[in-house]
Amino acid sequence: MAHMNAYFTFNGNCREAMTFYKECLGGELELQTIADSPMGDDFPVELKECILNARLRSEGIIIMGTDMAPENLIKGNAVSMVLTFSSEKKLREVYHKLSEDGEASYPPEVNFYGTLFGNLTDKFGHQWLFHF
Repeated sequence: MAHMNAYFTFNGNCREAMTFYKECLGGELELQTIADSPMGDDFPVELKECILNARLRSEGIIIMGTDMAPENLIKGNAVSMVLTFSSEKKLREVYHKLSEDGEASYPPEVNFYGTLFGNLTDKFGHQWLFHF
């Protein structure tokens, strides 16, 4: 069976964003800079501390990221990360953390399906949906 993971592209702030996500979601964060990669010698000095590969693993969640952005990187609203929780308390805790300096557009509330639902755009421009 295949698995799907979130992969975020940043423009120089991957380390900051992935560290923030770790603070919100917990787990283990691995960061590989361009300098630490086999192709590190091929890049200019100013890019060597940029993140080539990042991976955050936390309770069944895997989020990956990079600073290797194309020149035309555009943050959009076509994709959202969905977090499904086993407790209302944990949902509200993570929602509060991820919404810091972002836009808490739809705070968690019980919807017409009878489930607790909310969404937000984090301070890095990524959209998150919350479900319990």
